[in-house]
Amino acid sequence: MSKAEKLKSILEKNRSYIAPVMKVAMREGDLLEMDFTDENKDLKSLDVNDTHQFIEYIESALSGYARVGIGGYGEDRFIYRRSQLFDGEKEPRSVHLGTDVWVPHGTKVFAPLDATVHSFKNNNRFGDYGGTIILQHELEGIEFYTLYGHLSVASLKGLAKAQRIAQGTHFATIGASDENGHWPPHLHFQLITDMLGYEGDFFGVAPPSEKASYMELCPNPRLILKLG
Repeated sequence: MSKAEKLKSILEKNRSYIAPVMKVAMREGDLLEMDFTDENKDLKSLDVNDTHQFIEYIESALSGYARVGIGGYGEDRFIYRRSQLFDGEKEPRSVHLGTDVWVPHGTKVFAPLDATVHSFKNNNRFGDYGGTIILQHELEGIEFYTLYGHLSVASLKGLAKAQRIAQGTHFATIGASDENGHWPPHLHFQLITDMLGYEGDFFGVAPPSEKASYMELCPNPRLILKLG
């Protein structure tokens, strides 16, 4: 059994023990699954490179239907044409490796499990993560990591590597578009089995030809993501 398979089994078994990542009041119908693939025809007329247009689209999509937008794991995304991060690559990266939770900036983020701070960084290029924190966890002898992208820059202040963060502790907030890589406010939440030597950053998007191997490295984060 691979590490990813072991981790999936452990997280499924401990599902009731995991704490919410965001404490968002949820009623039936408040959660909207969002689609950023070519199948979403609304994106064809939207200049996703224009942050203000993109914010208006997100707000319109959520207005009257839901309080929180969610989705994106394994999605081959049309919207990554907005990012300059992948310019020059032989195969543009477009397969999303995390789950996005679209909520207002300033929304608090909490540790789902006991953790230590692995690393943190302000990845402040256009289309990048902005404020980023990576936590390290261990459960039943398996070590793994959770990545939190598009945070406020203030979330990074006072942090230290190896700092302990208890389960349920508020340790970050969602950043506004001028500090989160120029995206509409949201959390990029990613589950990682091996950091591969990276610090304060990690692939959030994979090339389509390598989708299977990247998704093995980064299992579905909904195994651990809770809202409540």
